[in-house]
Amino acid sequence: MQFGTGGFLRGFVEYFIDAANRSGDFGGRIVMVGSTGSGRDSAVNEQDGLYTLLTRGIEGGVAREEYRIIGSVSRALSAATQWADVLALARDPDLELVFSNTTEVGIVLDDGDAPDASPPRSFPGKLTRFLYERARAFDFDPDRGVVVVPCELITDNGDRLREIVLELARRWSLEPEFARWVGEAVPFCNTLVDRIVPPVSSAEVERITGRLGYADAMLTVCEPYRLFAIQADAATAARLRFAAADPGVVLTEDVTPYRERKVRVLNGAHTLMVPAALLAGCETVREAVTHPAIGEFARRAVYDEILPTLNVPGAAEFADAVFERFANPHIRHELFDITLQGTMKVRVRLVPSIIGYARRFGRPPEALAFGFAAYLLFMRGELHQRRAELGGSVPPDDSGQRVRDLWRNFRNPDDAGLARLARTACADVELWGTDLAAIPGFADAVGGWLARMYRAGVDAPLQTLLSRPRATPSPAPAQTVGT
Repeated sequence: MQFGTGGFLRGFVEYFIDAANRSGDFGGRIVMVGSTGSGRDSAVNEQDGLYTLLTRGIEGGVAREEYRIIGSVSRALSAATQWADVLALARDPDLELVFSNTTEVGIVLDDGDAPDASPPRSFPGKLTRFLYERARAFDFDPDRGVVVVPCELITDNGDRLREIVLELARRWSLEPEFARWVGEAVPFCNTLVDRIVPPVSSAEVERITGRLGYADAMLTVCEPYRLFAIQADAATAARLRFAAADPGVVLTEDVTPYRERKVRVLNGAHTLMVPAALLAGCETVREAVTHPAIGEFARRAVYDEILPTLNVPGAAEFADAVFERFANPHIRHELFDITLQGTMKVRVRLVPSIIGYARRFGRPPEALAFGFAAYLLFMRGELHQRRAELGGSVPPDDSGQRVRDLWRNFRNPDDAGLARLARTACADVELWGTDLAAIPGFADAVGGWLARMYRAGVDAPLQTLLSRPRATPSPAPAQTVGT
């Protein structure tokens, strides 16, 4: 069963289960449980659980467009109006798996949850009551446990969800046998999920409908790339029978390297190129990555400076896929949207690569220093002000106030003044969690690029950067390990 009826799950979990059914590796269907009042549960049932999945984008350098009828959903239930039916599902002896995607704020402890509510308010509350119903129905038989596979994008999502379930069991004074049953029979898997399932405009729905020749209220569009990394020991892995059907599912003893790869390469490339791309006049990720200078800048940073600091599975191949995904003509990803809490993103996504490169090679990473300088110039706020004047939304960046204050107090727009601003920003330990100015040469490199950009804009300094020979890392880059 599955908590959630949204587009991501339809383009992700439902796809994998459908593939496993087609290959003969699973042989089961999903009952969706809706909790948001979206009405999708009714739409699912009106179509007998069937819907069209359109996969389109670039894969292996080749444009791909594939239509597929997904048949892995049996029906949908509304938690608000059919809670008794949801609990009846808990008593089904054939149930094996519980998936969820309730957004990052879904895995939280709600102090107001109650076991006799119909239903409990939070997702963990609903899950706790669901599992308790199953445990009691089968007299706490460990052979009737289920595997819980959350798809929320938070670190250690399975561990966190288990903690909340057990805490609710304690608060609700459920019998001790329940906590023991959860510990013995119900693995909670930490996961990393990665696939873009974008919203589809009404105009695009109309175009696709014309091509299909039928209307589909649950039409779902996704990119070709998919990764479902699931942390599971040998016993749990044996219960995840659907995993064998698609190479996008990876069972691993530790999901951390896959998360680090995504944060440092995909998210890091996003965060790195956004300020420079916006300053160069780009509006979307695709415009940035196909821009002759910005795209080359991003590739140089990723391949020459970020990848050499990583020792994670398939990092180079993952980077290749990232740039294909960025260039997908069917996805319009606004650069300004990525600036949401952008300063904290620099800390999490870029600072570890800056430190790792300097530690490994004994010199500052040039492209990352350029990107950091572009970030500082962007935080001056001129593009933000212009966007607001045109009626556009400006995503908040709370931590960025410290950098904005540096510009507010800036009085000497000469090279020395800009160098001081750059060094002060780099030395802000509270902002970055470390003193970047202590990295030999880094603050000087940032200050130099910042002065060039301040005087001439980003284009000419970028050409200067790209005209320099690409550094040959020495010692050799960290080798990736096999999956």
